[in-house]
Amino acid sequence: MVEKSIRIAICLCFILCHSFSAIAAAPDENAHSKDDAKDNFSMDPDRLHDRIKYNMRKSFDLDDDGCNLQPGKKESIEECGFNATVKTILIIHGWTMSGLFESWMHKLVAAVQRRESEANVVVVDWLRLAHQLYPDAVNHTHRVGQSVATLLDWLQEEEKLQLEDVHMIGYSLGAHVAGYAGTFVNGNIGRITGLDPAGPMFEGTESHKRLSPDDADFVDVLHTYTRGALGVSIGIQEPIGHIDIYPNGGDVQPGCSLGDVLTTAAAGNFVEVMKCEHERAVHLFVDSLMNKDHVSYAFQCTGPDRFKKGICLSCRKNRCNSIGYNSKKMRKRRNSKMYLKTRADTPFGGYHYQMKMHVFDRKNADSDPTFYVKLHGSHNDTNNLSVDIAEGVGLNLTNTFLVFTEDDIGDLLKISLRWEGPSDSWSSVIKHLKSSFWSWSSKRDKKVVEVRRIRVKAGETQKKFTFCAEKTEISPGEDITFVKCRDGWEVKPRKRLHY
Repeated sequence: MVEKSIRIAICLCFILCHSFSAIAAAPDENAHSKDDAKDNFSMDPDRLHDRIKYNMRKSFDLDDDGCNLQPGKKESIEECGFNATVKTILIIHGWTMSGLFESWMHKLVAAVQRRESEANVVVVDWLRLAHQLYPDAVNHTHRVGQSVATLLDWLQEEEKLQLEDVHMIGYSLGAHVAGYAGTFVNGNIGRITGLDPAGPMFEGTESHKRLSPDDADFVDVLHTYTRGALGVSIGIQEPIGHIDIYPNGGDVQPGCSLGDVLTTAAAGNFVEVMKCEHERAVHLFVDSLMNKDHVSYAFQCTGPDRFKKGICLSCRKNRCNSIGYNSKKMRKRRNSKMYLKTRADTPFGGYHYQMKMHVFDRKNADSDPTFYVKLHGSHNDTNNLSVDIAEGVGLNLTNTFLVFTEDDIGDLLKISLRWEGPSDSWSSVIKHLKSSFWSWSSKRDKKVVEVRRIRVKAGETQKKFTFCAEKTEISPGEDITFVKCRDGWEVKPRKRLHY
């Protein structure tokens, strides 16, 4: 079993690498534009429709045959019970190695059906064209997109379908299929959601050769696998929608490490390790459908590094948005990059806090302090959470950082700040050794810094608070406690009344 999985993983890597080299060697030959596709449609439309199924779902069980809408055959509309007065949601898969629907499709279809019980839920089945070498599957995306557009045009003509009620959800290559459909259809589709759109052969191409904001009135994209290898990424890295959301920076997804996946997946199934981050976009979307009361919010930011500093937690002027199915169209906004942190499993949503603290150097604190904070809430408390500042905690200046909690702790009541001692962790030991090497006096003199207050902004509620400490000086191995106070940041000072 292990050897078979390794062979599959190596085969997958070989196929992808072959795809990367093919596009690098002959981009014009492999990457068709949407305009070219209109003029050079090489497959007969009737024959193409025979290879693509539009399966309208009536049961939660995807193994049930359902009913196939057949463009040009009006009787199929009545047989399938298509209702043009309600939402129409099309779900489009991507490249496949097995030629079968993957498990995520079952979960997504069922979640959509439960959330929109009256909607027309249609699975675009192009497995016969997607189960090929990756470059060939890429070259079929424009043909499949044109077929989808033909279906929608036919439903407009026969049933007066309103395109603003159409929502296409495409995963990986399926996202670009949706983009082509949006180009070919007569009119403007209401919404396209791209779930980690495929990167190879699409990264860096012109907008008409991939999913773009021009393909629908609202195009929202979730990027979960943008970590590059050999100069390419499985998921597209660049922003290609009206809003582009990068959970956990679009890089390493919690719960997708080798150890995490091998614990939950079949033993030795290394393919699951490779798929975990790419498919996370689908599971985040399913989560947004199933957990209406636990909405995840993303925040506009210029990049992941600034977001990690906690700088970008504002909701003013549409700078934040809910993710997945609950995302809202933003006026006059194009290519807006947004970020959030998530949990490792459903419900994925957590809670973001921006924290600011000024650290005063009081005595011999010439090394980088290792701080932890613990949040005490009305519901429960967090564990000690690392103060993660990429360039290290700065002395005699204000440090801004992001704190993320997986659980709702309720109202934040107080904050504990701990300075790790030299023996508390390996990171502290290393910092202590570096400090001792450059400053022999550090062995004799106790290091002291002062933190007078911590200012907090809660991303999910947008509330601001200030926490002050009675004991403000702290040394390695010690902790101090901050409680709510007023310093004019969280509330405007009261106006003096004149009598």
